[in-house]
Amino acid sequence: MSDKKRPPIRVLIADDEAEVRDAYRQILFEADMSSETAVFHNLRERLFSKPPEQLAKNLSPSDTAFAPVFCGGAEAAVAAVREALAADDPFAVAFLDMRMPPGPDGVWAAARIRELDPAIEIVVCTAYSDVDPRDIGAMVPPEEKLSYLQKPFHPHEIRQMTISLASKWRSEHRIVKLAYFDALTGLPNREQSRNRLNTALAAAKQHQRMLAVLYLDLDKLKRVNDTLGHAVGDELLCLVAARLRTSLRADDTVEELPGARSSHIARLGGDEFIVILPNIRSADDAAAVAARLISELQEPMRLAQHTLVVTPSIGVSMFPGDGVEADTLLRNADLAMYFAKRKGPGMSAFFDASMNDAALHRFTLEAKLRGALERGEFTLHYQPQFDVRTGGVSGMEALLRWTNDELGVVPPVEFIPVAEETGLILGIGEWVLRNACLQAKSWVDEGLPVARMAVNVSGQQFVLKDFPQTVAAIIKETGIEASMLELEITESVVMKDEAWAEQALAQLKEQGVMLAIDDFGTGYSSFGRLRHFAVDRLKIDRSFMTSLIDCSDDRAIAAAIIAMSRSLRINVTAEGVESFPQLLFLQEHECQEAQGFLFSRALPPADAHKLLVRAAETAAGTRTQRLRSLIG
Repeated sequence: MSDKKRPPIRVLIADDEAEVRDAYRQILFEADMSSETAVFHNLRERLFSKPPEQLAKNLSPSDTAFAPVFCGGAEAAVAAVREALAADDPFAVAFLDMRMPPGPDGVWAAARIRELDPAIEIVVCTAYSDVDPRDIGAMVPPEEKLSYLQKPFHPHEIRQMTISLASKWRSEHRIVKLAYFDALTGLPNREQSRNRLNTALAAAKQHQRMLAVLYLDLDKLKRVNDTLGHAVGDELLCLVAARLRTSLRADDTVEELPGARSSHIARLGGDEFIVILPNIRSADDAAAVAARLISELQEPMRLAQHTLVVTPSIGVSMFPGDGVEADTLLRNADLAMYFAKRKGPGMSAFFDASMNDAALHRFTLEAKLRGALERGEFTLHYQPQFDVRTGGVSGMEALLRWTNDELGVVPPVEFIPVAEETGLILGIGEWVLRNACLQAKSWVDEGLPVARMAVNVSGQQFVLKDFPQTVAAIIKETGIEASMLELEITESVVMKDEAWAEQALAQLKEQGVMLAIDDFGTGYSSFGRLRHFAVDRLKIDRSFMTSLIDCSDDRAIAAAIIAMSRSLRINVTAEGVESFPQLLFLQEHECQEAQGFLFSRALPPADAHKLLVRAAETAAGTRTQRLRSLIG
């Protein structure tokens, strides 16, 4: 960029003598020096090394423009720098006279200006009798951004030093922008946000104020990138950044800090942003800002002929209650955001100390879960399924159990979600399917009455395009009859991609495998849609059984599921049966099967074997007699 196109160089001049300030003004504004020779004559001996009559002819015209600001003392200079930063119009160069009685001197001003603006180029104007420059450099680091002019000096020195230092400042400014600002949105990046948070924290500690960190994550940006392309995703991120800027009011920020609006927002990367609120009175203020940001961002956005609605999740941490260091506050806000996302889209959550315990437990589970399969820590237990019409055992459901040397027995409700989030469920699920089939084949070879082995299928397994082929390979490997294997797939997984579900279920059905919809009644499927799927069984979710006696609505829904299934020739198994009134209800409505603690918990292989032996020995008698002999 040529000098003509560049904005004027912002220069700060601080000197206690008005005549000296006027001299700087003449030098930088390039006025007609002949009318001001008296001023320069008076200053010649003290300030300049050449006679004033030579000044006009030596100051040749230049394309460089200057925008100087003049101060009469050190304190005024510091205030000017602060104001310039607040207006996002910083100085490139500052000339500070060494001696400015009766107030603080130039070194005092330089040290405080450097604290406010680490980028500014500072020139200290000294006489030969002043302090050694090496001593000044130690007080105002870094030395490479500190220059000196010793009196007397020539006007050209002022102009050329200003131009040279401003050029250096601009180059460094561009480098800083690349290093500390996000190229896409123009917001500060992760490194710069940490620096600014540290600055805000220092001010909060000094003035004993509260401060909040808002950690913001956009829900489902990956879906936008995958469906509409990364160009639309980038445009979305830029619009989000713009909305964040305009959504933050001036009273959400602290006046003493530079860049009152933009400096408190940063993009950490991907779809993650942070907002720093350094001037709040209470957590309610932070909650109000979070709610406003969520509301603003959820307004529809028009992008590339598509109307999109963004739902952000926001986690909030507070200084000093949730931490006094930047890393701690960022980590806790991030953790709170994770919990907010689990609550649902467009939600916020404040950090709580219990979140640390939960997160630590989660990370420990993941660490121990990795390698658990190779260490042989998994086992299968088997819960019997009973035919409530005959009182016999109709099948077994294989249920995964995990025992770790350090953690002990870990409930499935804790480790299964972690396995699914990390993708470990794929290898574990295949191990479960293979070993359940091997166990069923072993029992059949003994002549025990096992008509069916039910195995739960993870959603991650089911969506794999080669899943039907994997099932076929395991059936062949283990030697089990395909009709003896029943795969249980949750209703939500089936409804997530109906086209693939219909195709996959049809391929499995062609192999002769039995298919069941697990947790039926909790999703969005209907009997009309079920006709498109090759389903053999519905498993009524245990939540209906829990409230069956007390809730007439759940009782009516359960009765309707049983009746409609019977009309569609689909079998029904009720889960979570724990009382005789529940059993009587199922028998009254002619439900085929049930499982639950009333009959039996999930049993280790040896105990399941004993149950099957008893079932083979009690073929005679009424259904009540058979049930009592089996369940005790």
